[in-house]
This record gives sequence, structure tokens and C-alpha cells, in this order.
Amino acid sequence: MKPLSLTDRLDFLSNKGVDVIDPRQTFVDDTVLLDRIFPGSVLFPGTRLSGPKTLVAPGAKIGNEGPATVVDSAIGENAEIASGYASGSVLLAKSKIGSNGHVRAGTLLEEEASTAHAVGLKQTILTSFVTLGSLINCCDCLISGGRSRKNHTEVGSGFIHFNYTPWGESGDKATPSLVGSVPRGMFLREERIFIGGLSGMVGPNRVGFGSITVAGQIVRSDVADSRIHSEAQRVIDEHWDFGPRKPSAPRVQKNLEYIGHLAALRAWYLLVRRQRLPSGEALSHLHMTIDAAIELLDGCMMERWTRLAQFLDRDLPPIRLPTIPCPLSIEPSSVPHLDWIKSLADDEVSAGVGWLQEIVDTFALTNRVGTDTSSR
Repeated sequence: MKPLSLTDRLDFLSNKGVDVIDPRQTFVDDTVLLDRIFPGSVLFPGTRLSGPKTLVAPGAKIGNEGPATVVDSAIGENAEIASGYASGSVLLAKSKIGSNGHVRAGTLLEEEASTAHAVGLKQTILTSFVTLGSLINCCDCLISGGRSRKNHTEVGSGFIHFNYTPWGESGDKATPSLVGSVPRGMFLREERIFIGGLSGMVGPNRVGFGSITVAGQIVRSDVADSRIHSEAQRVIDEHWDFGPRKPSAPRVQKNLEYIGHLAALRAWYLLVRRQRLPSGEALSHLHMTIDAAIELLDGCMMERWTRLAQFLDRDLPPIRLPTIPCPLSIEPSSVPHLDWIKSLADDEVSAGVGWLQEIVDTFALTNRVGTDTSSR
């Protein structure tokens, strides 16, 4: 069958209830599956959609502050991309990317997570309510913490996560950082975290719940729960070369733990979030969005495993995912996810945290890779 012309594609979307503000300034590529663009979504002038994985759910707004390009990304119900570029990403309900955002593969924003303007993200997960300021570059991170829209983890404007190590033949990116955690963060009971602005963090690193890192510094050390943390600037003037350094056991362990958190998050989406979804054609966008998130998490784990193999300079066996049953009673329900989370009793939360933590620990144990103990 001959593909529909651009005009016919836009007419088809308009006729089924998509609000195409100005067809003259809207482009929907013929690779887009039109049944994945849902009635009630809004395509502002300058919107460009492409790729068969692209999904725009009811109430989603694309380009409400300027031109926006969306490639193979799922934009959930009432989510927004003000302007900029999103590829290989998933935005859940009411999450927002501010103007001039640059969002690349492996980026997941959960419900009501948001960024201000000019934020670049790649291989980065923001759990519910996490807020990023402006002029931020954050790649290879998982950020959680907080309980609500008013009590949320925040990263101040001007922050950079340094995710590249320069030594070796071509450097490496075995540098993921964990702010908060998946097992505790999913249940929205933990204290928020604040990462000070005009600052940076050298990965791989960890920051605990309830902690503050002071603005205007480079964080190189792990930060425990409930700390205020500041580091003095380093003074170094030594001989340097780009020759390889030997891997260190602590760095490898941090990578394994990080992937374990991704495995726990994948299990949460597969065994909790997807199982809770009610059926019905009108809600098919919910199933598509959660499935897109699961596929994204699979890709995130493979990205980290590949980067770890490059760091170790050898092939690694296939990832082995733990198969640990979920202890929570899960049934399809029309209750929104965040409302359901908040309704859980303390014993259910405790059981859920323990389950997810067991996945993290089991993953790190069963996928252990050998290394020496010299520092890097």
C-alpha cells in the first residue's frame, strides 16, 4: 500500500482528535505509526515526529514553547516537551522537559519529574517528582528521593555529572552515579536530596537520601544519608600520560550495584507497574508507555554492561537477571500509580523494599566479575 502523504497523515490525526495547531509547520514522518498518536494530544507548530516507536498519549503537549523533535520516544499522558530534542526516551504522566532540552537514548522521567531549560540527559533516570534546574548536563545517573511535588529531590542549575574517564586507549564511561536508590526510592517515603548548583560530580558515585551537597564544588566522594557535604579543591601538578590504569575492585563493584538497581527497577515495572494496568482500548497508551519503559531499561542495562566490559578490556558473559517473586499483592486497578504507592501500608512498603534490595544484592553477587584490588 502506498504510504499516506504528509497532508493525509496530518488530516488523519486531526480527524481522530489530535490537536494539530498549524499543519503547515508540523511534520509527521511516514515511519510514525499513526495509531500511537492519541486523541487529545497537542502538536504545536514546529513539531517533528519520526520513528515507529514514537508514542504521544492523550493530553501530551509537544513544542508548546518552540520547535520540538521527537524520535522513537514515548511521551506519556499529560507529559510535555516545551522545545528541543528527544530520542529513545520515555516520559511518564505529567513529566516535563523544559525549553531547549536535549534528551537522548536511555532517559526515563517518571510521573511529574521535570527539567527547566537547556538540560541535556542521556542514560539517566529521574524517579517521580525529581526536579532538575537549568543548564545541566547529566548522563549515566539514576536520581530518586522525596515524597511529593512539594517535597522532591532537586539538582541545582549549572550542575554537570562527569561521566568520562580520560586514561587508557580511548577512555571509558564505567562511571554511573546513584543518587538515592531504587529499593527505597520507589515507595516515595524517603527524605529528599539536594545537589547544589554550579557544581559537578565525578562518577561513579553515590549520594544518600536526605543529604545536601554544597553549591560550587566538585563532588568526588560518596555521601551517606543525611549529610551536608563539601569538598576542598584538589591541587595536583604531576607527570601524566594517557596509558591504561588497572581496574579497581571498588569501581567495578559500584558498576555492578548500579546495574543491579536497574534490574530492580525493571522488575518493578514488569511485576508491579505492568500488572496493575487495567485493560481497555481507551487505556492502551498506558500499556504502550510502560512497555516502552521496560524496553528502555533493558537497553540501559546493556549499555552499562558494555561500558563495564570496555573498562575491564575483555568480553563479559551475558547478564543474569534474578528471578525473585514479588511479595506484594498486585491486581489490575484504575487507581493512578502514585495514589496506589501512597496507599500502601508500612508492612507492604517494608516487604517491597526488601524484595527490590534482594534483586540488587543478588544481581551484584551472581554477575560478579574478577578484578584486582589496585587503585585507579
